[in-house]
Amino acid sequence: MPRKQKDGKYKLKTHKATSKRFRLTGSGKLVRTKGGKSHLRRRTSKRTKALLSEMIPVQGRAIVKRVKRLAPNMK
Repeated sequence: MPRKQKDGKYKLKTHKATSKRFRLTGSGKLVRTKGGKSHLRRRTSKRTKALLSEMIPVQGRAIVKRVKRLAPNMK
């Protein structure tokens, strides 16, 4: 069976750590989760722990550009 000829294009691969940390909203804004949620949270108040769950928009054009380059197929 003959091999399929390559057309010289590269597959774009998504940087998985980036795609897990960031999301795109419906309006196209880039949002991120907050850090500090894994351990050593016994002393923090319930209000503080609840505030850690919300996603916040990313500030800075350079970071947005880098994230879109690392995860080109992000939805």
